Amino acid sequence: MKYNIRGQRMEVTDALRDYVEKKLSRLERYFEAPPQSDVNVTLSVTKGQQAIEVTIPLPGALLRAEEKREDMYASIDFVVDKLERQIRKHKTKINRNFREAGSARALFKEDFGNGTSVTTLAREEEDDLELVRTKRFDLKPMDVEEAILQMNLVGHNFYVFANTSTKEVSVVYRRNDGKYGLIESAE
Repeated sequence: MKYNIRGQRMEVTDALRDYVEKKLSRLERYFEAPPQSDVNVTLSVTKGQQAIEVTIPLPGALLRAEEKREDMYASIDFVVDKLERQIRKHKTKINRNFREAGSARALFKEDFGNGTSVTTLAREEEDDLELVRTKRFDLKPMDVEEAILQMNLVGHNFYVFANTSTKEVSVVYRRNDGKYGLIESAE
């Protein structure tokens, strides 16, 4: 894997760069052949929090994780753990959906080299995929500002609504920086 490591509001030292590359290279054991795509890593410091964001584009998938901790090295360790869980979940999903040879299954190894196989991890990961609640509600037509007010009123981090300006279903959400985002369909 090729790493693009950059710092926002901080300098990336050689020691930090080596640590990131060493930790992320652990992910290569999950692949039959190391991905040829670039791994984008952004290190930043915001309000005393040391953050790392990693994006790995793969054929048919995009692995992305971010972590914020008091210590940058701890952030790196935790983000690698998140990425490992994502890879295992993705592998489990591929095994469920594609049973024929030559599909996306060939991207990941069946055995991870530490005595752990996909089947044992699949059983562990199935618990994480359990749907525990379903809600139904009528979408009230409103504008984005009203949707943000409604979201804050109910105390959630997101709110689904019928957007009056686009006549589509949209989602407003609260970002980690305290500002708001809007998700609209691409059609």
